[in-house]
Amino acid sequence: MTRDDLAQARLMNQQIAHPTSKEPSQVVAGLGAMQAQDYASALWAIGLRLPNAAETFIEQAIADGAIVRTWPMRGTLHFVAADDVRWMLQLLTPHILARRERRRQQLDLDDATLARSGDLFIQALQGNRLLTRAALMDLLEAAGISTAAQRGYHILSHLALTGLICLGPRAGKQDTFALLQEWRPTAQEMDRDEALAELAERYFTGHGPATLQDFVWWSGLSVADAKAGLAAVSTQLERRVLDDQTYWMSQATAAAVKTSPSVYLLPSFDEYILGYRDRSAVLDPMHTRKITPGSNGVFRPIVVIDGHIVGTWKRTLRKNTVEIVPSPFAALSQAEERAFAAAAERYARFLGRSVKQG
Repeated sequence: MTRDDLAQARLMNQQIAHPTSKEPSQVVAGLGAMQAQDYASALWAIGLRLPNAAETFIEQAIADGAIVRTWPMRGTLHFVAADDVRWMLQLLTPHILARRERRRQQLDLDDATLARSGDLFIQALQGNRLLTRAALMDLLEAAGISTAAQRGYHILSHLALTGLICLGPRAGKQDTFALLQEWRPTAQEMDRDEALAELAERYFTGHGPATLQDFVWWSGLSVADAKAGLAAVSTQLERRVLDDQTYWMSQATAAAVKTSPSVYLLPSFDEYILGYRDRSAVLDPMHTRKITPGSNGVFRPIVVIDGHIVGTWKRTLRKNTVEIVPSPFAALSQAEERAFAAAAERYARFLGRSVKQG
């Protein structure tokens, strides 16, 4: 396997090239989970993996409860398929809760306070009601529970991590919250071994070729648990070696149909870069600081050509248009510029706008 082979296989398995899914839930389930702390970027991350999807189509899937936004892994917001939300939370969040115990103590958030907060949320949200973050904070304050100094955020995330609440559809630009049991009452549960195997299968099928270390990073599992999950499904996967590193991917990976140059405009925080601990196979390390200029965990949208990250891009929304300005690491060829223009047009159609290139 060469680096070009790896890049092309990832494009195929992540459904960026030649997508086969028809619904947002299929895209999300195929990758296991998708990073979603930036809402607009997360919508496009799903949309670019569907043929001719519009932003409104993704938001309808959220409103219908087909995909759910919550904190299943690494303490970071992700989209997960609705049927997967319960078993993923049960498998992945105990590690997060254990790591947060000291911070809970510092914020004086004891079990009684969290239980009381949960009771208040149940009373306020039952009957499939949706409330904004601000409304829930007001509810806590009115009950004498301080939300200052990040206490409000930790209460919300703790109750999401323990499966009481999840995010619902947006109200304008505001997040809303719902009771998970009412929002997705049919979410599946699994025993731990089954869940480890399922998560490993989803990851290596949707992200492969990837290493065990990549899986540990993405999932937040311990090395021992990640090894157990991989061992349970290794016979269903294909093993490849590159630079003395062992990679795993689906045996069903289709042969890439190479149409060079293939140009894709990926959003910030996309799984194509965030889904791996080691990103050097598709991103020259000398350009890493251009993707995360502040070294603060904030990622810029990326330009991908033939599977390799070759630059960043920025959008500016106007009334009926979107201006898209590329910042390539090196000058693009004429063919690449034409392919970039086509990719920009596709993104504009997703937003329901026309494109103005900078």
